[in-house]
Amino acid sequence: MITLSNLIYYPIKACRGFEVPAWNVERMGLQHDRRMMLVTPEGEFLTQREFPKLALVTPTLIDDGLTLSAPNFDSLRINVQRSGVSIPVDIWKSKAVQAVDQGEEAAQWFSDWLGSPVRLVHIADGYLRKVSADHAVNADDHTGFADGYPILIASEEGLADLNARLETPVPMNRFRPNLVVKGCEPFAEDTWRCIRIGAVELAVVKPCARCVVTTIDKETLAQSKEPLKTLNAYRRQVNGAMFGQNVIPLNEGRLTVGMNVEILS
Repeated sequence: MITLSNLIYYPIKACRGFEVPAWNVERMGLQHDRRMMLVTPEGEFLTQREFPKLALVTPTLIDDGLTLSAPNFDSLRINVQRSGVSIPVDIWKSKAVQAVDQGEEAAQWFSDWLGSPVRLVHIADGYLRKVSADHAVNADDHTGFADGYPILIASEEGLADLNARLETPVPMNRFRPNLVVKGCEPFAEDTWRCIRIGAVELAVVKPCARCVVTTIDKETLAQSKEPLKTLNAYRRQVNGAMFGQNVIPLNEGRLTVGMNVEILS
């Protein structure tokens, strides 16, 4: 039996995520997941590729209050602004995405932590950042500030298969999935097209090509060639080394850890 073994949402793109026992799924993805991100003063998105130190930032989101904390650094609490005057920001091929700046205190906190001027933004309420038409199921399929799709799913068995080939095993947080499942064959998610967890149906639309972010230890920030080197040796496709699958929710609902995963196709 395949079950949902973990649920993780990431309030701010590239910062730490939160494991939760139950969570709401919206058409945009898990509730609050990657609705915020860091940008340059010119509005260009930033990730751990540019600033590995983002992996150490813990954003705690309770209602409209966001607390930012990092090791040996003063914490900051702000109120999240989801609407108001919007500014255009760019993320990958998505240009002029409408976002709401989160103010000077948040900008200064992150700028001090990273040692470079940055701004914190939230995707504007009502803005639909469409997923690629090549893999969309519905015309209005959209996401927040995820790289390209609302949800990423991976299996514990896939990670175990990879770790069996590594000299030093890596944890699942190297791959930052939202949904982790167990009870299937390694990388069984590659063969799924549509699944149902509880009342939520999800289209499995595209394998996820992995980048150098997977080579950053999320606790020490040490970097190496693994696990990307090994993934490239046996999981490489035209667009890169694959681990996990991009998923689009077809409806909304609530997921709970331990729910059965039904393979519809």
